[in-house]
Amino acid sequence: MRIGDVSVDPPVLLAPMAAVTDLPFRTICEEFGVGLTITEFLSAHALSVGDPKTTGKLTASLDGRRFGVQIFGREPEMMDKAAKMAVSIGASLVDINMGCPAKRVVAGECGSALMREPQIAQELVRAVVAAVPANIPVTVKHRAGWDQGHRNAPEFACAMVEAGAKMITVHGRTRTQGFSGKSDPDIIKLVREALPSHIPLIGNGDVVDVEGYLRLREHTGCDAVMIGRGALGNPWLFSRLREVTAGRPDPGPPGLEERLSVFRRHVDLIERLKKGPRTLHEVRKACAWYARGLYGCNQLRLRVWETKDLAASRALVEDYFTQLIERQSRLGLAPEMGTGRDEIDGGFESDEAA
Repeated sequence: MRIGDVSVDPPVLLAPMAAVTDLPFRTICEEFGVGLTITEFLSAHALSVGDPKTTGKLTASLDGRRFGVQIFGREPEMMDKAAKMAVSIGASLVDINMGCPAKRVVAGECGSALMREPQIAQELVRAVVAAVPANIPVTVKHRAGWDQGHRNAPEFACAMVEAGAKMITVHGRTRTQGFSGKSDPDIIKLVREALPSHIPLIGNGDVVDVEGYLRLREHTGCDAVMIGRGALGNPWLFSRLREVTAGRPDPGPPGLEERLSVFRRHVDLIERLKKGPRTLHEVRKACAWYARGLYGCNQLRLRVWETKDLAASRALVEDYFTQLIERQSRLGLAPEMGTGRDEIDGGFESDEAA
């Protein structure tokens, strides 16, 4: 799949997620073969005024790998400045967020609120297109609509393309749904039918495995799929999709040893690339992600959250996986939780709602 001059192979992208798609997480997904990663969504206003917390998240991928930057706002001047900043660090594309349902974003009339103001949304697209070189595609990510009575995604997508967008991503929920209920693939299909054939459409929402990826593409005709929460602690999904989309057999899920190995790699990246008091918090999140769905994972999560330093957190996870591997080898028991109540915990819920 191509977005202007940018090739995306395999046709799967990592969704921008606040407090998730930082440089360590993006690096892991890139190493497992995702077609393209995009930064956390960043406030154009905050970037423009040099807010250190926001500018610290404006990071280029390692080793010269291609990446995109997602920005949000409603002031053309600020969007212009933010887009130029993205280009200055080597972004291959600039994506405009018009789908975020968060109250604080919508209250500022940004994110999915722009779906109620298509003319202003067009002005923002035109401003960003004018700000970047012609070879840098400007793209838009939006939702099905504001609510069930206003599902205007097909018309809105066409208006964004008219303003200069080179790719559209549609999440199949409305703003009022947030992340509840189910993503509707039918609205994504309607957008594909409405858009010009040369404009790539990316489907997004509820894809957590290979089967879900294939279903969404077949049902909607979308050119690629963007995966968000399904990638948490599951970068192997991208390597599996790389093989399947190339016509090769699905290598299947990882074993416990590989999970532990990638956890180590992820935490090494966090320690190397992240600074400040939140480093321990990021390591705690990684601990929870890589143990998700495994026997005893919730108890591990609770214990990790009580640790006071990185070494203690890592040691808990090392011991946890060592015990699981021994349990599997000695007793022949599956490491995954059963369908009933787990003997050690009651299951696992991610702390992220990205």
